[in-house]
Amino acid sequence: MARRTPCRAPFAAVWLALVALAATARADTNDFKIYQLGNPQVGGTGYTPRADSNFRAFVRQFGAAITSVNLSPPDTLGHSGFAINAELSVVDFQGATLPTEGQFKGPMLIPSLHVRKGLPYSFEIGARAAWIEKSRMGAGTFELKWAINEGFAYLPDIAIGGKITKLINARDFDVTCGGLDISVGKQFAIAGMITLTPYVGWNLLFVGATTSSIDFRPSRTLAESDTPGEQYRDFYIFESVLAAQNTHNRFYGGFRFIGGVATLGAEISYSVIGRFRDAKTGSDVDVPPVLAGNFTLGLDF
Repeated sequence: MARRTPCRAPFAAVWLALVALAATARADTNDFKIYQLGNPQVGGTGYTPRADSNFRAFVRQFGAAITSVNLSPPDTLGHSGFAINAELSVVDFQGATLPTEGQFKGPMLIPSLHVRKGLPYSFEIGARAAWIEKSRMGAGTFELKWAINEGFAYLPDIAIGGKITKLINARDFDVTCGGLDISVGKQFAIAGMITLTPYVGWNLLFVGATTSSIDFRPSRTLAESDTPGEQYRDFYIFESVLAAQNTHNRFYGGFRFIGGVATLGAEISYSVIGRFRDAKTGSDVDVPPVLAGNFTLGLDF
């Protein structure tokens, strides 16, 4: 259904924004030093039996953080619609310790730019470029949504969708998240000038991660660095985190106001990560949930 004037979506601008962020940001207190999670190699400097589990728990929490935002009700823009929004996520890791360059003091702020474009048959595509505050890292997201029911007077809008999020410019490790989504909402008119759309939803998220070779003894001296046999001692990798084996549920709810072409919205997101079994020690590892408040301001044509 068409309810807005035609406009083209400059999705390339999202990636240009990420490049600019990566080029201008400097290493700061929220950049990660994942060697702090412990060395998984038996006999290596800083050997920690639960090192692989520490890495797995960390990336599952951080993956939840960079996918903790939706800020879009189930109704679509219409085949000619276009929206652009500035967004901010305020992420609480529920007391978890993160292996940051400086001492982490939450919450973590994740500002982003979000563009969406309507398509025929109640489909919609979108892209989001995010930046992790006080760091050189960013995250890029692509999403697809289909409203299987929308615009009926006495029935709620219902949409299903999927998205994929990629961490960008992280040192020593890589995180990729995918997710399936279902949301329900209803648009209400206020005084004929403004619409209010409350909505709720559920995500099933998949988190995968790998590392490059990590120096678990960065304090080595210059003389040691020049000594054969010492140059590459204590360089190891963490066990890969497989997306199919690392899923969690995210529940969210929020509202959106539209007045003319201006939009304003807020959302609460709660990711329940749960626990997993450490293969080396046989003990259970509890991963704290991730709570986020998300806010948006933008234009909806």
